[in-house]
Formats: sequence, structure tokens, C-alpha cells
Amino acid sequence: MMQRKLFFSLVLFCAAALPAAAAGAGRYAITAGQIAAAVTGHGIQVSPDQVTFLSSVMAHVESPDLKVKSIDPMGGQRAIARLECSDSRQCLPFVVSLHFEQTANAQPAPPDIPRPAPVIAQATHSAIVLRAGSPAVLLLNGAHVHISLPVICLDSGAPGQTIRVTDRDRRLVYTGKVTENGILEGRL
Repeated sequence: MMQRKLFFSLVLFCAAALPAAAAGAGRYAITAGQIAAAVTGHGIQVSPDQVTFLSSVMAHVESPDLKVKSIDPMGGQRAIARLECSDSRQCLPFVVSLHFEQTANAQPAPPDIPRPAPVIAQATHSAIVLRAGSPAVLLLNGAHVHISLPVICLDSGAPGQTIRVTDRDRRLVYTGKVTENGILEGRL
């Protein structure tokens, strides 16, 4: 019952967030290049190939003015960036994953993204990718809906394990399966 209320609340929120005038307007995909430019303008050098979409991101204008709200480390050389359009009528807020991989030609990760903690091996030889108290992204999938939520881990977990997480307000508790890239998957 709680999930159904959450689903309808999110649907109503999304419907109310888009202006009626834009309902007939075109929809344009926001590109990794646009996101990389916004993050670079925020002070962290990122190329488009370092941006991973957690869901499709659309705007009602071809080139929206994107604003970075926050960049939170996810452990390792990864971070979650929260972005929105300067004009809220152009797009809904969204999150993307940023990867700061070390290669021969790449610059090191920015100093404000913490370096990875030592990996603790478990008896199953799986490495913990999410730690209790760390921020993460929970992807909730239903028959016709896909929701991406910023959450806080209540348990530590390795890929394949199911852990408990809570929303930012700490009002609801969800469970999600940890994936290799540190994102959680759940069902509606």
C-alpha cells in the first residue's frame, strides 16, 4: 500500500512539475556533452565519456541551461551528480554517475572527490562496494515505471547482496540489490 501511495505521489509530482504549455512541445534528450560542460563549469574537469546516465533525461528545449546542485562521492573513483535546469519548466531534476578512472592520458581525480578506502574482502571473495551511511542511488523498476531515488545505505553490501536503505528524510526504508557499479536495484 505504501509503495502504491509513493508511486502515485511521484506521478502527480512529475505531472505537476511540467507546465501545461510544454505538453505539446518537443522533447530533447540531454546529452553527456551538455552534462560534462555543466560539471566542468562547476569546477570539476569531466569529459562526456565519464558521464553515465542512470535513466533517460529529457528537456523541453534543445539546449537547456543546466545547473549542478551537488556532487556526492560514491566510493572508488565515482560520484553522483545532481543537476537541474536553471528554468524548472525546461526539465525535471536528475542524477548521473561520474567516473574518474585513472588511465595513462587522464588527469587524476579531483581533490574534492575522496580517494577509495581499502577494499575489505568477505568470505565469499566479494568486495564491499556500498558502506553503511554512504549515499547511493536506488533504481525502482515496475511494469511501466522506472524511478531513480537518492538514498542513504543502512547496511554495507557487496555485489549481489540485498541491503536496506532509507530516503534522505529517513522516513521510508527500502531494500535493494547491490550491483557491480554500486547502484541498487529494487522492484515496485
